[in-house]
Amino acid sequence: MAKPVIALVGRPNVGKSTLFNRLTGERLAIVDEIPGTTRDRLLAEADWSGYFFYVMDTGGIDPTKTKGQKPLSIGSHDFIDQIRDQAELAIQESDVILFVVDGQTGVTPADHEIAEILRKMQKKVDGQFKPPIILVVNKGESAKIRQLVAEFYELGMGEPFAVSALHGTGTGDLLDEVVKHIEAIDEDTEEDNSAKIAIVGKPNVGKSSLLNKIVGRERAIVSDIPGTTRDAVDTTLVYNNIPVTLIDTAGIRRRGKVSPGVEKFSVVRSMKAIERADVAILVIDATTSITVQDTHIAGYIKDAWKSAVVAVNKWDLVEKDTYTINDYTSHIREELNFMDYVPMIFISALTGKRVDQVLPLALQVQEERLVRLTTSQINKIIQRAQDMHPAPSKTGKALRIYYGTQVRSDPPTFMLYVNDPALAHFTYLRYLENQIRKDYPFVGTPVRLVLKKRRD
Repeated sequence: MAKPVIALVGRPNVGKSTLFNRLTGERLAIVDEIPGTTRDRLLAEADWSGYFFYVMDTGGIDPTKTKGQKPLSIGSHDFIDQIRDQAELAIQESDVILFVVDGQTGVTPADHEIAEILRKMQKKVDGQFKPPIILVVNKGESAKIRQLVAEFYELGMGEPFAVSALHGTGTGDLLDEVVKHIEAIDEDTEEDNSAKIAIVGKPNVGKSSLLNKIVGRERAIVSDIPGTTRDAVDTTLVYNNIPVTLIDTAGIRRRGKVSPGVEKFSVVRSMKAIERADVAILVIDATTSITVQDTHIAGYIKDAWKSAVVAVNKWDLVEKDTYTINDYTSHIREELNFMDYVPMIFISALTGKRVDQVLPLALQVQEERLVRLTTSQINKIIQRAQDMHPAPSKTGKALRIYYGTQVRSDPPTFMLYVNDPALAHFTYLRYLENQIRKDYPFVGTPVRLVLKKRRD
């Protein structure tokens, strides 16, 4: 299941960016006294009480400006339509909304209008309004302001939570309330045992064409205009008695190349699709070979510990000789050297060449995620690896691995009990991973090594 998204919504300069930084523990959002500093969404991971979720910062909604109205002054008002569109899209896609207001200024007409916008966008599902809205009264540094919190009940958004994003006061209680809603989301989520495969890549590489060819019908809109697919679209099918969910995503662009509004939010949806998938098919355009953005997307896949297949599309448009495919393979392998375990296939979604091999390959990779090695297998591999190449010493003391075991699959995760985890260098861990793959390759699948100090 993809991590829930918690969206911060409110008028400009109520402290959403400061709260974002407080909840995520990172200074990712620009904080400025000038209203409207945050003009596009930021997304970062946060956790509380063992639950992991995304926090999304948005530009402030200014309901006093109607869409298309000529700005009255320069500055953030130039972007009012974009800011409103971004915030509304965030509301539509979030799992929980934090409606942030300013405790120092009290209830304003703009707060009332935003509350009305939020109410209109909620949907009643099984007797409950979704997404749930939590009213957050920020800038509650003083006891006097916290005593005036009751006046925010007039917004009709339920119990207000007084916090100080600047000092952290009250954020624990707020996060406890967020977790209650996340628990309810988990309970409502139906179990899906299908193999989930996401088709990802930068815009206009042929993701939708590939999907259409696989399923044999025009499931997604195909266009030469980059960014046509704005939603993550699910298609279900059964292949050799295996239920499969194919997720077609919007193209992921470099951060500086993503325009505000709908396309910007498509990146968030694509990231959620990668998280929701078991396997990601990374589609690369053969006519441009691999680009920096392709490697960034591959990095997203690896960071999410997802399995992968690289599909080099538009192979029919490349002039070839005896060495072309080898040259392409070497170049792509060099650029994706951090994912050297990933299989590669050269296809043409237009002509259908080798498209029939893509889904079987992705399902093979998905099976690799579920493989378990026995403890005796693992310890033989570890002992042999240490005999062949002992860990280098650090400050006169060398890493010693006593034994290991596979603690989970999906992805394969190995717990190694050692004398001191701090002595492990990433190059030696990479060596151990390669030794494991010699015995079992885990095709297309990342392998996670976790070190734990052995108790005496």
